[in-house]
Amino acid sequence: MKKSIKGVLVLFVFISGLFISADTVFADDGSALERIQDEGVLVVGTSADFPPFEFYAVVDGERQVVGMDIMIAQKIADDLGVELQIQDIGFDSLLPALEARNVDVVIAGMTPTAERRRSVDFSDIYFQTFQNIMVRSADQDVYDSIESLSGQRIGVQSSSLQEGLAEQIPDADIMSLTDLSDLLLALKTNRIEAIVMQGPNAEAHAGHDEDLYTFIADFDMDDDDAGSAIAFRQGETSLVEAINESLAEIEEQNLTEEYLATAGEYMAQESAEEGFIASYWEYFRDGTLITLLISAAGVVFGLILGSLLALMRLSKNIILRLLGTTYVEFVRGTPLLIQVMFIYFASGMFFNLPALTAGIIAVSLNSGAYVAEIIRSGINSVNKGQNEAARSLGMSKKQAMRHIVFPQALKNIWPALGNEFITIIKESSIVSVIGVGELIFQTRVVRSISFQGILPLFVTMLIYFTLTYSLTKLLNYYEGSMNHD
Repeated sequence: MKKSIKGVLVLFVFISGLFISADTVFADDGSALERIQDEGVLVVGTSADFPPFEFYAVVDGERQVVGMDIMIAQKIADDLGVELQIQDIGFDSLLPALEARNVDVVIAGMTPTAERRRSVDFSDIYFQTFQNIMVRSADQDVYDSIESLSGQRIGVQSSSLQEGLAEQIPDADIMSLTDLSDLLLALKTNRIEAIVMQGPNAEAHAGHDEDLYTFIADFDMDDDDAGSAIAFRQGETSLVEAINESLAEIEEQNLTEEYLATAGEYMAQESAEEGFIASYWEYFRDGTLITLLISAAGVVFGLILGSLLALMRLSKNIILRLLGTTYVEFVRGTPLLIQVMFIYFASGMFFNLPALTAGIIAVSLNSGAYVAEIIRSGINSVNKGQNEAARSLGMSKKQAMRHIVFPQALKNIWPALGNEFITIIKESSIVSVIGVGELIFQTRVVRSISFQGILPLFVTMLIYFTLTYSLTKLLNYYEGSMNHD
């Protein structure tokens, strides 16, 4: 027992050492700038649901992330002599992605608060902004100041500056959500009374939706809280200095006004499109294809892994049985969301694993644990006499399992296995948190650029129902064929 405990402690120290050494390697000042220039790519993390700073639009027939922040990022990349690569991630996952080295910098209208400065470094302020409160147009005479919202339920984006500012509203009941589109929907459906937002973003939404009204809020803020800056990993001084030079040129030439005007043109272009389906069907199509890809990979690899784990759990070898049991119980005992985020962010400490690949790996590993239990229970449900009869006829253990036991087990577990396949389709939506462009991710994009909350959700519901219902009918057909045989 003592040896086992000692072994676990040694393993823990070894794994911790890997993370510490990885952090030490990348902490060398100047290495980040040199690496970016050597690789020829600047990877920028953003959250593209924040017009006019970052949002999706069709440019030259292709969907791209555009906005003032993206134009600033392009200017920086040009000055560094590298290409620009944008990674769209949920706002509350941006700093974890930065620290895990999945992105080089974060440009997302982020405010350099004192709390954030404890974990990351910031550039100079590149845009001075103001804070607004968004309410329903019908309530504009009721709510016209911070004091008038006393005791009301206030919506804010999680991990944002506004989350702290909302606490200045007397007796406010604060509700934090990841996506601004969810907050806007909550406001329209009377779930909340107001939203604290950055001024330009609030004005952009109010300008495209007559049901919304916004006004400037007189919050008590530090000077740093009134501006946006670029986030870096701590210690990357050379990269910060290089980017500050670009920001100084942008300020000197007053390019932010030009960038905002261009962003406004993109927003007007999106609003001018006629017909919801005609305008946004490509988003739903691409999201559906990615969802099917993740689901198919999860089914295939999950089935392979699950079969292997089931055999390990049924093995007479105590080590194999212990390993199989430990894996299954651990994976089933932790949320898929945590598994997805851990695989994506932890892998960034050592190598750049694409978000889609990380999502497929996480879904497959998770599915394998559940499939293993289904297969194991199916094999155990077959009468032991079947196996003994096969062995008495001269079959080897492997032949008996292949020709006698497993076919009967498959018939028994087919409904449960089919339900697991259907579950994978729905649970694949979780990978949207790391920026994978599956159906839920694309729905969020459509909601942010169409300024509609409910219709995109309804379309997505229909797509998921079509996928799961079609798969159910297909599985029922094969189940009937097996019963007939």
